[in-house]
Amino acid sequence: MRRRRSFLKLRSLWQSISLIIINSYFLAPWGKYIPIPVFNCYSCPLASFACPIGTLQHFIVLHKFPFFTLGILFLAGILLGRFFCGWLCPFGFIQDLLYKIPTKKLVIENRFATFIRWSIFIILVIIIPYITLEPWFCKLCPAGTLEAGIPQILLHPPLRSLIGFLFAIKIFILTIFIISSIFISRPFCRFVCPLGTILSVFNKISFYQLEVKPTCSQCSLCKPKCPVNIEVYEDPNSTHCIRCHECFSCGQVNWKIK
Repeated sequence: MRRRRSFLKLRSLWQSISLIIINSYFLAPWGKYIPIPVFNCYSCPLASFACPIGTLQHFIVLHKFPFFTLGILFLAGILLGRFFCGWLCPFGFIQDLLYKIPTKKLVIENRFATFIRWSIFIILVIIIPYITLEPWFCKLCPAGTLEAGIPQILLHPPLRSLIGFLFAIKIFILTIFIISSIFISRPFCRFVCPLGTILSVFNKISFYQLEVKPTCSQCSLCKPKCPVNIEVYEDPNSTHCIRCHECFSCGQVNWKIK
């Protein structure tokens, strides 16, 4: 138990540091042109870097191939898979904090998660923006509403006159995810996130891998600790895994470089 608490503090520390660095525009304003493999809105007043999904949609709307963005995501994925989701993603961290609010929790299986994520990715990130020439995922993104939409309106009063039906929809979507994150662990990451969808492709082939020791008794104690509800001993490198290492606390799971 002591080991798990120490580990949780370490991950929370890294998530906090990442949140600060990624939202420290005054430290690196040049970074706005560089997409990094975490979910943080480019339009956030303090954002230091570009959102890879926003950048991806920008090129899709222009009908151009996003070589640079996909190159960065490929490099990140082939090295670490979804490690960024568990340790560095600001929006994932926000969901983790909301889930810590003491209340009865809901356990949701991952049966349709892959289908839902890929459907959203293909339809809302690629097809509709390509046809309409509008980045529709970005327009509806709850992270964008929380990190950019609301702050921009608070900081720039003239923008308030532009608030309309679309903004109401954005607030509604954000509210759904805020409330659901209190009861369900990482609902956005598990069922929506297009960045996680891309990085999940690399979980089984990345250099960084998780492995279960032969001494594992398959007691399933790791599953309740897993924020994405994985039976770790069955598939330690599941595409759902965000590599948060919560399962390491039992001592039967470890990481390796292949």
